[in-house]
Amino acid sequence: MLIRAFGLFWRSDEVWPDGRGRSELLGRRGRRLAVVEICNFWRQQGLYVLYNAYGPYYVGLVRQGTLGNRLYSHHFRDGHRGKWDRFSWFGFCGVLGARDEHGLQLLKARPERARGSLYDAIGDIEALLINALGPRANRHFEHFGDAFEWTQVLSDERDDLLARLV
Repeated sequence: MLIRAFGLFWRSDEVWPDGRGRSELLGRRGRRLAVVEICNFWRQQGLYVLYNAYGPYYVGLVRQGTLGNRLYSHHFRDGHRGKWDRFSWFGFCGVLGARDEHGLQLLKARPERARGSLYDAIGDIEALLINALGPRANRHFEHFGDAFEWTQVLSDERDDLLARLV
């Protein structure tokens, strides 16, 4: 499988609320459950889509470096600055059950080879396009074979959720 974790339509103003970065792309699974899973996807590698008010604006790939650094560049430094306000990401690195000293789950290393069949890879590509583009004629939500969706941790819930990890 190609895609191991993903986040849809995250808001850039939640990543950089005061115009500066925190080096965090916090995603969560579960919210009201006894156990909340939170991971920092800043170091993720994979594909991403930037959106503006008219829909998809730009598509990029992170093979080397990090998703967070690439988005930071597009948000503050390069020709894409000010032209997008949301993004979706589709990561090649899965999430481990192990946690760091702050209780955040760790990212797995990016696999050098995709496992699974060509049939599965084609299914992941279809799921990526449907999720990223949201075509109206697709009536069903397409799922990735082995990936989990992570919801963006919003500024007003960040401290409360992180406190639950300790």
